[in-house]
Amino acid sequence: MSVDPELASVNGRKRSQRPQASHREVADELRTRIRSGVLRPGQRMPTQAKLADEFGVERGAVRQALRILQSEHLLTNVSKGAPATVAQGPGPARRATGSEAPPQPTMVALTPRIEAAFAASHVRIDALCLTSVSLNLALGGPLRLIHAGRLEPAKIDVRVLLPSRNIDLAFPTAVADDASAEDAVHDRWLAQRNAQGQVLRHNLLALRATHGIDVHVTFRALPFTPPVKLYLLNGAEALFAYYTLGRHEREIDHEHLQTYDAEGTQSMLFAFEQGAGLRDTTFVDQSTRWFDALWETISSELHLTS
Repeated sequence: MSVDPELASVNGRKRSQRPQASHREVADELRTRIRSGVLRPGQRMPTQAKLADEFGVERGAVRQALRILQSEHLLTNVSKGAPATVAQGPGPARRATGSEAPPQPTMVALTPRIEAAFAASHVRIDALCLTSVSLNLALGGPLRLIHAGRLEPAKIDVRVLLPSRNIDLAFPTAVADDASAEDAVHDRWLAQRNAQGQVLRHNLLALRATHGIDVHVTFRALPFTPPVKLYLLNGAEALFAYYTLGRHEREIDHEHLQTYDAEGTQSMLFAFEQGAGLRDTTFVDQSTRWFDALWETISSELHLTS
């Protein structure tokens, strides 16, 4: 007689009596079961309540674990109400995580990681970047899920480090040695930085009124142009990319200008995870210390005004 997966633990064993697991440990165990064939492609998972009972964790930890596996394309149909399904035929490259994961363009890699981070009860995001365009785009997914009732964080803390308006930017910069062209490029960057920051802050703070979420969004200014971008998610992940410069033509004030600039949304993002080995854990720890040091020492108050 077949056993309904809704009525059994995920691997057919009785609920574990081990100490409460973290969401990453839950994700690691379920990932192992998927890769080993214990959980088969197309098989429906137990409910989040059943998984929470098996692992001895809160449902929020289960949701976060499932969203991690969904971002790795190992699960589909992850939602608050219905059980998830094991993805059909996930390929080896899509299974890799941490130091084994290949780098991907920022907007391919960042969006699912931000969405998975929002499954936590307390969401913490630190970002160091040039304009916050990529972060704004990546936040669209979890914001939609919150409004749909599929994600329910209780608290959101976001800190963003951006270049100061008062510095000579290393990039973007005009190719020509022309003061008016340089001013136009700087003004365009500043307008983008301020507009993106204002949208990010507005969209997140609106969750206070619409969902009663405790939200804090803070910006600080750096006295230099960052040659890299860094995202720290819930103290457990570090996503890192280089700004690779190229020559681009930009239309600014109806004039076509040659600039040296970087396409931040296309920068290749490297992922590092706590617990994925000494290399990854050390990188996350050191990146967190580096960000905190910049935040607490040489950065200054940033006003998102023209």
